[in-house]
Amino acid sequence: MGLWRGIRWTASAATTRFRPVSHVLFDMDGVIIDTEHIYEKIVATIANKYGKSYPRDVRLQIMGTTEQRTSEIACKELKLPITPQQFHIQMKELGNQMLRDAPLMKGSKRLIEHLYASNVPIALATSSGKESVEAKTLNYLKLFDSFHHKVMGSSDSEVKFGKPHPDIFLICASRFPENPNPENCLVFEDAPNGVEAALAAGMQVVMVPDPTLEKSLTKRATLLLNTLEEFKPEEFGLPPFKS
Repeated sequence: MGLWRGIRWTASAATTRFRPVSHVLFDMDGVIIDTEHIYEKIVATIANKYGKSYPRDVRLQIMGTTEQRTSEIACKELKLPITPQQFHIQMKELGNQMLRDAPLMKGSKRLIEHLYASNVPIALATSSGKESVEAKTLNYLKLFDSFHHKVMGSSDSEVKFGKPHPDIFLICASRFPENPNPENCLVFEDAPNGVEAALAAGMQVVMVPDPTLEKSLTKRATLLLNTLEEFKPEEFGLPPFKS
């Protein structure tokens, strides 16, 4: 983890369209790193091994959930002849092979580096476990060192319930030294389950969904973007990009 610095900026309501915030929480998969299509391939590969398909409605149930919950949903909904524990083992084995070279999402590097340079407290709140996060971030260690802390829902004992429950975001916010009020936190998400979790936590949420996601599933977000390149920090009282 990089050296954390004091806050040297003040949010101003004068230029905002939304409620000004002081702290920012990032989901990882589908927001910072382009991994959702890889996870889709991983689950489909396991399902196909047992002669099953991986329909879209099941994918929507799984998006944003912990690894354990993903395994439970997949086994139940796809009627797989294995236990969730066995599914989880296969998922991790495939993930370690397939996730290491996942590219960054458009605009994620610029935004994270900007917020860090502007002394805005930022943290990671991902449903992935520690082993999975290490594999996916191996090529981006400096970027992920920008986060004050990382909450990894699948391996964090304090996260009792995964998304769409608010646990991960409330725990993530509480680990900042300032212990900010949830209403002062902004979340970046891509999945409907993550949006619901952020809203349940009392936070505003910027959604950057997969372009194939049904529009009806994006309506709950505070702000909807095509990519993080469109985000304007000043709309939430955060320091604007310098160029």
